[in-house]
Amino acid sequence: MEPFFSRRDFLRLCAAAGMAGTIAPRALAMGKTQFGAREITVLSDGNLSLPASFMFPQIPKQDLEPLLSAYGLPTDMFLPDCNLTLVRDGERLIIFDAGSGANFQPTAGKLADSLAEAGIDPADVTDVVFTHAHPDHLWGVVDDFDEFTFGNANHHMSRAEWDYWRAPDTMEKTPEERKSFVAGAQKRFELLADRITLFDFGAEVLAGIEAIDTSGHTPGHVSFALHDGSQSLVIIGDAISQSVVSFQRPDWHSGSDQDPPKAASTRLSLLDRLAADGSSIIGFHLPHPGIGAVERDGGAYRFVAQD
Repeated sequence: MEPFFSRRDFLRLCAAAGMAGTIAPRALAMGKTQFGAREITVLSDGNLSLPASFMFPQIPKQDLEPLLSAYGLPTDMFLPDCNLTLVRDGERLIIFDAGSGANFQPTAGKLADSLAEAGIDPADVTDVVFTHAHPDHLWGVVDDFDEFTFGNANHHMSRAEWDYWRAPDTMEKTPEERKSFVAGAQKRFELLADRITLFDFGAEVLAGIEAIDTSGHTPGHVSFALHDGSQSLVIIGDAISQSVVSFQRPDWHSGSDQDPPKAASTRLSLLDRLAADGSSIIGFHLPHPGIGAVERDGGAYRFVAQD
């Protein structure tokens, strides 16, 4: 494949020339771990800012606030990190999700800076694998010129997710406050149509990478298990999205889930599997870098961050 050079690259070169000799930007958060022969880097796309009333609209304050306060967390807002997982596996450089880009929330869309700081050229990424198509996971797949962020990459998404967002009746069935999610997904899906590879739940998406059905957050949400012998590392996406509530009260319904009852059932099953298997996990919205494991905690669970 010929090298990919876009208008975005041209503008970056111009900006770099203009910035020569200025003060270096603030370092961005980054996490690294090794999983067998695979090198894992977790890059920050910034964070979101979400009202607690949006995240847990059905949970009384007298139940939610003491749980958050016990862990020193704000009770009025959630400020979840956005962690993108990059896996170097032999000749493949795989990124899970594409971040939010510049047009979702001002505190997010920092992936380009994180890639630059990590010394990673987006043109070297061979595969983009999506957990689902919410804005903070999909919208960064193209820039403001509708050019692909990872111009040389193959793109992969679950068939159920692809079909849901493209369905002609999805827009009319979607609540008004989420219609922009549909419009944004459909616009990007049109651009992706000629370069997307679809897979089914349970498939081996790439060598040693299993697609786990974790639908509920969205109809085609997928988590991914990387296998190395008897060991596994699971990239959980948004199936488990909050470092306290999702573990202590996985049965609570979240406003971020499109099918809250199914998402809660999925969350419980996934937590049980992860705790039983002793799998490592990386969570998109867990405290950066989101690397750790799940342990049982009485009748609930807890997230144990990697040291």
